[in-house]
Amino acid sequence: MFRTSNPALAANAFDVPQSYQSTMTLNGTINKGFILLLLLTVGAMFVWSNPVKFMPLMLPAIIVTLVVALITIFKKTASPITAPIYALCEGVVLGVISATFERQYPGIAIQAVTITFGVLFCMLFAYRSGLIKATAKFKIGVVSATGAIFLVYVLDMVLGFFGKGLGFLYSAGPLGILISLAICTIAALNLILDFDIIE
Repeated sequence: MFRTSNPALAANAFDVPQSYQSTMTLNGTINKGFILLLLLTVGAMFVWSNPVKFMPLMLPAIIVTLVVALITIFKKTASPITAPIYALCEGVVLGVISATFERQYPGIAIQAVTITFGVLFCMLFAYRSGLIKATAKFKIGVVSATGAIFLVYVLDMVLGFFGKGLGFLYSAGPLGILISLAICTIAALNLILDFDIIE
């Protein structure tokens, strides 16, 4: 397995406390994920109608999500309380951002949400049906590709400080579209790693 200093992925990250009666399963995770998604949607719908009015809620919501995420990482038994709070606050943040972009580019938010859910469903189906297996080589390939993407964006950010960036990353031409498709594919394949960790 990969080594990491991230406390959320430490060796004991998935140990089950003695007080818990049930074992974590992929189906249980999916069910709880849908509940959290519903709470996130409620938070987003709350601010969707008037993002300008609710813009002041964005910073407090970001702070609350950070605090409850840290609590969850270091005290996992608190997750039944902190996870719903996190989902609601994250919904507020995403609702404001999505509604703002929707006003500038009508239709973009619904397209993004539909594609995101479509990718999640397809990757889950591919994993459960055995079409894609999380072999050791697969894991190394996905992690390496993700790391390479990270380094390219860090390089772009550093070059941006000097007035030079990797403009082709964001271009609307064929190269920019191909790069975006490749990055989206790697992001989708990371879901397979998540499903494998859960299972």
